[in-house]
Amino acid sequence: MEANYAVIGVPTSAGAHHAGQERAPAALRAHGLVERLVAAGLDVVDVGDVAGEAFRPDDAHASARNLAAVVRVAGAVADAVETQARLGRTPIVLGGDCTITLGVVAGLQRVHDDVRLAYVDGDADLVAPGRKGSGVLDATGVAHLLGIADTALARIGRTTPMLGPHQLVMLGYDAGDPASFDAAALADRPRLLHFSDGAVRTDPRGVARAALAALDRDEARVVVHFDVDAVDSGDLPLADFPHYGTGVPVETAGVVLRELFGARRLAAVVLTEVNPTHDTTGELLRRYVETLVVALVTATESRRAS
Repeated sequence: MEANYAVIGVPTSAGAHHAGQERAPAALRAHGLVERLVAAGLDVVDVGDVAGEAFRPDDAHASARNLAAVVRVAGAVADAVETQARLGRTPIVLGGDCTITLGVVAGLQRVHDDVRLAYVDGDADLVAPGRKGSGVLDATGVAHLLGIADTALARIGRTTPMLGPHQLVMLGYDAGDPASFDAAALADRPRLLHFSDGAVRTDPRGVARAALAALDRDEARVVVHFDVDAVDSGDLPLADFPHYGTGVPVETAGVVLRELFGARRLAAVVLTEVNPTHDTTGELLRRYVETLVVALVTATESRRAS
C-alpha cells in the first residue's frame, strides 16, 4: 500500500541566528518520531534528507544573510515536496529554519492550484530584510510569502507574491516584538486572518477552527507550519531562539495542531526551529515528539472516520 505520509528531512540552519537546527531531523528520528507514527497505524515512509546547509556568519550580506544558501535549500525542498505530492503523499517536513516553508509552498504550487498556509509561529515574521533587525532570513518568512520582502527567496513559487492574504492565517505570534511584528502590514491586508499568542491561549480550539474555516475550503490544499517558538520557552525551551513569557504551553499547542492537522485536504506539515543542542537530557524532544504524534494520529483518525 502506498504511504499516506512522507517524511522529508531538511538539515539546515542557513537562515537562522546560529547553528544547531541542522541537527533537528536526525534528532527527531532518533527520538522515534517515524516509528511512533507507524506504530500508531499511520502509513509513513521516510524518504531521507535533502542537502542542507549549516549556518555561517555573513557580515558581507547583513541585510539578507546567507541568501544564496537559503534559496538553494528552499529550491531543494520544493523539488522533494513536489515529488511526494505527485505520488499522493502528504509530506512531513522536518526542519530546519523557517525559510523551508517557502520551499514547501513552492513545491505544492507546482501540483495544486490553491495552496494555503496555517502559520503557527511565535514570531509574525512580517518585516522585510534590511528594514530593521538582524538580517536573519527565518524571521522574514511571511514577508516573503506576501511580497512585502523582495529577494530571490520571494520568487521561488509559481506566483509573486507566493500567497494572497486570504491564503494565509497567522496564529500565535507575539505582537510586542518590533523586530518581527508590523501592525501596518496587517492593517493594509484586511483579508489576512491573524491571532496573537494571547488569543490562542484564551481559546486554542476556537482559534484553530476559525483558521480552518478560512483555509480549508473548496479545493484548497492546507499546509501547517509549526515553529516550536510558538511554545513558551518557560515550558519547553527547545526553540532555536528562546521566547520566555510569550506563546502557549506545549499542551495548548497540541490542541491547536490536532485541529489544524484535521484539515480535509492537508497537504503538508512543516516542523521548524527545533535546536537539539538545547536538550541535554532528551526530555524536551520526548515531549515535543509526543505532542506531534498525538496530534497527527488523532487528526488522521478523525479525518478517516468522517
